[in-house]
Amino acid sequence: MELEASNLHQKRRKHTTHTPLPSSSVQDSNFESGVLPGGLITEILLRLQVKHLLKFKCVSKFWLGLICSPEFVKIHLRRSANDKTCHRLMLTFDSPEKNLKDCFVNSLFYDYVTKTIDVDYLPKIFYESIKFVGSVNGLICVAIEEKDVFLWNPSIRKLKKLPSSGTDSFYMYGFGYDELHDDHKVMVITKIVDDDNSGYNVGKIYSLNSNSWKRLDDKRSAIQIYKSGMLVNGKLHWAITNKLSINYYDWVILVVDLVDGRWKEIENPRYGEGTFYSIPYLGVLENELSMICQYTMNQVDVWVMNEYEVKESWTKMFNISVGVYYLFAPSFCMSSEGEFLCKNTSFFMIYNPHDDSKRFPRKSNYDHLEEAQLYIDSLVWPF
Repeated sequence: MELEASNLHQKRRKHTTHTPLPSSSVQDSNFESGVLPGGLITEILLRLQVKHLLKFKCVSKFWLGLICSPEFVKIHLRRSANDKTCHRLMLTFDSPEKNLKDCFVNSLFYDYVTKTIDVDYLPKIFYESIKFVGSVNGLICVAIEEKDVFLWNPSIRKLKKLPSSGTDSFYMYGFGYDELHDDHKVMVITKIVDDDNSGYNVGKIYSLNSNSWKRLDDKRSAIQIYKSGMLVNGKLHWAITNKLSINYYDWVILVVDLVDGRWKEIENPRYGEGTFYSIPYLGVLENELSMICQYTMNQVDVWVMNEYEVKESWTKMFNISVGVYYLFAPSFCMSSEGEFLCKNTSFFMIYNPHDDSKRFPRKSNYDHLEEAQLYIDSLVWPF
C-alpha cells in the first residue's frame, strides 16, 4: 500500500554512491534569460523547505529533475538535519478524536502561541491505533495495532505498508539506518512462551533493500517497559531488566547493531542511588545516548553518554525538579540557547539548566498530548 496526498536523522558519516548534480553548463543552458546562474538557483533551492520544493517541481523539467535527483535529496537532507528550523514534531492525543497534529520544534521554543497543523489525509485506522516506532532521515516508522508496520514521510505525504513480519504482536520495536549498506531497517522483538511458561525474546529485522524480514539467531530473556528503541551510532537501544525491579543494578541497556543484527549489553550510568521511583527511560540528546532516571516523585536526573560505549563517559547533564509531574522520555530537543524541550505526561515543558527555570509553551488547538515523535523536513523516499 502506498499513499500520496497533495503532493537521512542524517548520519554523520553516511556511506553512499555519489550521484552528481547537473553540471553548471547544463544548468546555465536551462536559464537562458541570464537572470541567475543555474548553480545559484540550485543553492537557493537547497535552502527551501520541502513544501516549497514540491511546488517548484512544476516550474520546468530541469527543476523537476534537479529536485528529484538523489544527490540533491541527500544534500538537502544534510542541511535540514543541521538546521533546527527544519525539526518538527508529530503529535498524537489521548482524546475521543484520536487525531494527529504536526508542529515545528522552534515554535514551541520561541512563538508566543504554538499552532499545530491537522494531519487529516491518512487512513482512519491510523488515528485510532498508531504507535511511533522511530524516525530517521525524515521518515517516520509507525506500527498499527502493533502488527502492521508503515514507513511515512509526512513532508511529502507518502506512506508505504511493509510486508508482514509474520508475528501477531510486537514486544519491542525500533527503526534505524544502516550506513554501511545504505539501508533503512525496522526491528521487531516478540516474546515466545514455551509449554513450561518460560519465555524468551526473538528478533526480526526488515531490510528495505531486500524488502524482506530476517529472523535473528540470538535470543534474550528480558522484561521491557518502553517499547521503542533509541537509535544512536547505527544501533538500537532499549533499557531492559530480567525482573520487575526498581533497583538500578537490575537494569542494563540492550544494543542491536543494524549492520549485522548482533545483540549485546552495555552498562547504564552508575548513579550511586539504590532504587528508582519509576523505571528508567532511554533517549537521544543531540545525537548522544541519554538515560532519564527518577528517584523521587519530583526529582529527575538526565545522564548522557559522551563517548559511545565507554561507561566512564556517562555524565549527569542536569537535574530537574518536576513537582508532581512525571517526566516522560525520550522527547528531548535542545534550542540554540541551550534550553531543553521535555515531554511530560500530557504536555511540553521547557527547562533552562543555566538558571534552573521552567516554562510551559502556550498552545492554541490541542490538549491531552500522548506521544511526540521528532523528525526532520526531508525529501527522502527510498521506494
